[in-house]
Amino acid sequence: MGELNSFHWVILLLGSAIMGLSKGGVPGAGNLTVALYVLVLEEAMGPAGVAISVGLLLPVLVSADLVSTMVYRKHVERKHILRLLPYFIGGVLLGWWAFEYFQAPENASSLKVLIGTILLAMTALRFFSQTKWWSEQIKIQDKFGLLGPFLGLLGGMATMLANAAGPIAQFYLLVMKLPKYSFIGTSAWLFLFINVFKLPLMYELGVLSSHVLRVSLWLCIPAVLGAWIAPYLVRHINQDWFERLIWFFIIVAGIRMIL
Repeated sequence: MGELNSFHWVILLLGSAIMGLSKGGVPGAGNLTVALYVLVLEEAMGPAGVAISVGLLLPVLVSADLVSTMVYRKHVERKHILRLLPYFIGGVLLGWWAFEYFQAPENASSLKVLIGTILLAMTALRFFSQTKWWSEQIKIQDKFGLLGPFLGLLGGMATMLANAAGPIAQFYLLVMKLPKYSFIGTSAWLFLFINVFKLPLMYELGVLSSHVLRVSLWLCIPAVLGAWIAPYLVRHINQDWFERLIWFFIIVAGIRMIL
């Protein structure tokens, strides 16, 4: 990680703060952090940096999740966590099995394309999930209760390969019509469990070494601050315009990674 220069550090610290805001009440913003980490680590370390970026971001996620669960500790729907968690874990294990393939030098660029594709897909899902008619149709047609298992497995793979499964869980919770604070609190607790579960898997893959962890701990500081101030910040900003700006940059970064 000695390849990081001052500019890289600024972007990584900014990305961590954005991740904190995402966990604290600005849905989707964290996907921009995923893109920033990938692009910065690739520039600093070459193709191998793409996989390292996934491991570097994980402790940052856990730190922001911890703050978010404390802030929204009274707003959690445990039944939805219990319903999704087993399938998310299954998806994480599938992603763990697939991750090794992308660590090979000749496949490193494929991981960047995959992460970019996931980010663009999450963006599309985010906008579809805001369509009331579409959400209601999904719920009505889910006669056999397959929505939770399908989204859980898909989300587990997305979070293991790209740390970008937030919109998947959020889509499910929106369909379940959770109130705003329960929506944030339930999502925070779900991803705290999942991200802690991923830690030893990332270490086994070698993308979360002790050296990477030392760098990541510094990046946890702005993430914690961002998650802590997010509930107060969103009261004083135009959240709709802020989110549109964030999603615009996610689309630009996603396209950049694919091309």
